[in-house]
This record gives sequence, structure tokens and C-alpha cells, in this order.
Amino acid sequence: MANSALHEAKKAKADEFYTSWVDIEREMNAYLEYDPDVFRGKTILLPCDDPEWSNFTKYFALHFQNFGLKKLISTSYAPESNAGGVFYEPTLFEIEAPSYNPDLAMTHGRVFTLDSEDVSGDGRIDIDDLQWQYLEGDGDFRSPEVTALLAEVDMVITNPPFSLFRPFLTWLVEGGVEFSIIGNMNAMTYREVFPLIRDNKLWLGPTISSGDREFRVPDSYPLNAAGFRVGDDGKKYIRVKGVRWFTNIDHGRRHQPLQLMTESDNIKFSKHPSIRGVGYETYDNFEAIEVSFTDAIPADYEGLMGVPVTFLDKYNPDQFEIVGTSDGAFAAALGVQPLGPAYAGNVGRTKLGLASTKKAVFKRILIRRKVAS
Repeated sequence: MANSALHEAKKAKADEFYTSWVDIEREMNAYLEYDPDVFRGKTILLPCDDPEWSNFTKYFALHFQNFGLKKLISTSYAPESNAGGVFYEPTLFEIEAPSYNPDLAMTHGRVFTLDSEDVSGDGRIDIDDLQWQYLEGDGDFRSPEVTALLAEVDMVITNPPFSLFRPFLTWLVEGGVEFSIIGNMNAMTYREVFPLIRDNKLWLGPTISSGDREFRVPDSYPLNAAGFRVGDDGKKYIRVKGVRWFTNIDHGRRHQPLQLMTESDNIKFSKHPSIRGVGYETYDNFEAIEVSFTDAIPADYEGLMGVPVTFLDKYNPDQFEIVGTSDGAFAAALGVQPLGPAYAGNVGRTKLGLASTKKAVFKRILIRRKVAS
């Protein structure tokens, strides 16, 4: 999926995007609707979240008591280690704090903590009770001190830099925590990501399934690309296509079965001209049928089916089994044959993939209906 703004940001390692309050709220509400106690008694780590900028810390601080949280920890990255750090100027929040040290402000990250202590004395626990201090290092999530924090928590919820999505996810999985993070939908087929989806250890969140999302960027953000704008509030924003929540926290949508027609009914009544009166094509290099649209998956077909990657937005693990993908080693492990030079013109280069009899090359998720469903 084309996205010049995201590509340029990743290339410059300037992908410090701040998630909107409403996108955070919708996703967390979906978890709470499925399990009202999902956050109760939990310690949550926000490892990419300076509360001066990020809404994650503000959101969970606001709901600290009604969610029943045990502790909230967030960390920020040192300005000098950040691509945009050259533009950094300490705010009054930092300068007026007792912890402020001008010799550390540029080179050290910060850790912010909120627990049951009413520091402000106003009778409630919220953002005013947040306490902070400098970290020993720059606050990189891979550093020993931030990794040590990971060992203390139950959940990680954040929007990590898109350029670091793969190592960040690996870090979370190795930490053995629950998590909900934002990434680009293309990550679904990464070698570090797809096995987790296939094995039902990772799935997509329920509240972002199409379109794009707008993120705030630092006021001094040095980006001029498609999707970039200055809002009426004077703040800078960038619109990013194809983002998704990636999570291992359960929610109700993944247990809702797709309502589908049988193969014969699809051939008779499908709204898609490529299927109605025609049927389903088979691949030239693998024994499976091509299903170009999620709503056209035949409910009674028991063989393998190649479906769009966007199927994962509606995937119910009780209804279907994910077998593999058409990409590289995953495809080869299933016996997908190389397409060969005859297909090179369709994709610009020879690669492993799936091709129908019309010689179009597809990126597909391979699924099978669960008989019990």
C-alpha cells in the first residue's frame, strides 16, 4: 500500500507519531466491553510515551482509578538520541520540576510513574500525581533498564516508531506480556509477525480496519510530504494509511463468525462479477482456490483458499485456520512452486507467490475452514 509520508518518515527515522485520544479510547473500550476487568490490578508500561506529547499516559492516568490499575509506568527517549532532538527545547513541565537537571535533559531519557499515592493531595489519582526522574541511559526500549521495567509489568500499550516495529514486537514477545500496539498493516506478513498470527498468539485489534489515521507530530517536525498539514490549533499532523492495532488482548470481534454463502450460492448470487456465474479460479502453482473478497469465501469449501490480507480484520479463529501465506519461505514450506521467468513481467521480478490462470500475482493469506464450524 502506497504511503509516501510513512516511507519518508521511516527513511529519516523521524516516525515519532502521537496517537489521537479518540483512537486510544475506542480500542481500550473494545477490550473493556469484552472484559470489564481487563486492566484491573495491572501494571502498564508505556515505553515510547512522554506525557508532554503522548495521549497514552494522559488517558491511563485519567482512568487510573476506574480501571483499577495498580501502577502506570511510561518512559521517554532522550532528545539527543532522537532524530528530531536537535529542535528540542525543555518545557515548563520539565524545567519547573524538582528533578530537572540541564546537564541530563538532552542525553537521558525519563521514566514517569503513577501509583496509588495521592501526591497532589486532591483526593484522587490522576496526571497531577505523576512523578518522574531521569533514566541512566537514553530511554531506548532495548536498553537494560527499560527491559528491566518490562519484567515488572503485565501490559504494554503504545505506538512504537514504525521503523522499529519488528524489534519492538520481538521485545514484547520475549517479555511475555500482554500488549496492544500500532503498526502498519504490511507488518502482517513479516517473518517475525506472521507466525504469531498463524499460531493465534497475535491478532488485529477491533477498532481500526480500513482507511487511514491522522497522528500529531512534534511542533518542530522536519517533514514535508503527502498527508502532512498544520491544523487550526497550530499543531502539525500527518495522515498515515493502512495502520492497525496489533494485540494479544482478547476482544469480542474476533469471536464473531463471518456470515457467508455456500460455494454454489456465491456462484449464483455473489455481488462480485468475477465470481457470479463464473466460480473460483485455481492457482497455477499451488492447489488452492483464489478468493479475492472476504465476503465471497464459500462457507462449505473444505480445501485451501487464498484470501486478501485484509481478511485478518475479520478473522475468527473458531471458524477458520490460517495455514500460511504466499510470501517467500512461508509459501515454500507449503509447497508453493516458484513462478519462474514467465511471470516476471507481472511483478517486476521473479519471486515465490500465487498466480491464477490469468497470470496475475497475488499476496494472499492461505486459510482452511474448520470442520467444527
